[in-house]
Amino acid sequence: MNKERVKHTLNPIYDQKSTILILGSIPSPKSREVGFYYSHPQNRFWKILSDLFHEEIENTNLAKQQFLLNHHIALWDVLKECEIKGADDSSICNIEVNDIKKILDQTQVKKIYTTGLKATNLYKKYCYPSTNISSIYLPSTSPANCRNYDYDRLLKEYQCIYNDVTNELYWI
Repeated sequence: MNKERVKHTLNPIYDQKSTILILGSIPSPKSREVGFYYSHPQNRFWKILSDLFHEEIENTNLAKQQFLLNHHIALWDVLKECEIKGADDSSICNIEVNDIKKILDQTQVKKIYTTGLKATNLYKKYCYPSTNISSIYLPSTSPANCRNYDYDRLLKEYQCIYNDVTNELYWI
């Protein structure tokens, strides 16, 4: 499989009440096909959030978006465009980054989480200088990361999101 030039086609999810921002690298081929974030059926992102908040999330784009907004979570990706081989973040090159500050200026975001090492490294290098908010690394929820992070370990790592959302009244 060869690298292809991929443009980010999904709108960021946020509103004025968003207090945390979760950033991936760029939507996978399946997410671009479905038109929503973390849409590969084996990706554990939505199950993790559902279990953290003890709340069923219907498998529709609208329900997922509403869940995020109800919990004051913004969601987007670091990259606006790049060359990538399939969904392999390690193959990413020739990048253009999203303007993360655009979201920060319209929200109450105080913490930024990055999912996966590539998103974390890209954010630190290209976005942090304009946002001045350090990101908090979270392991990838991708099925490719199952060997390194079983479900229980991944759930423990993501517990900080739940803690921050439920304690948000203290930092607004």
